[in-house]
Amino acid sequence: MERDSSVPSPAFTFGFILATLLGAVFHLIFGGDIRRLALYLISAWVGFALGHFAGVAFGINSFNVGTLRAVPAFTGALVALVVAYSLSASGRRKRTQRR
Repeated sequence: MERDSSVPSPAFTFGFILATLLGAVFHLIFGGDIRRLALYLISAWVGFALGHFAGVAFGINSFNVGTLRAVPAFTGALVALVVAYSLSASGRRKRTQRR
């Protein structure tokens, strides 16, 4: 059976869903407006991808789901979300001090 190259792989789709859920839950816990939701989703996607590729590069094989390196990807997404939260929180503090 030949694969259509325009269809994303199941690992990519599953990773995208996991990263989206992680970003949405982070937003649910820490709150914010729609711009902050977009920031958290993008941060989770980028961090998840970078974490996965770091897991491939360093050979981290803990809890693989098919070809997806779940633990490094999840860790990368969490790090990216914490960085995004801390950077956006400092911007929020500066704006409230001006008022």
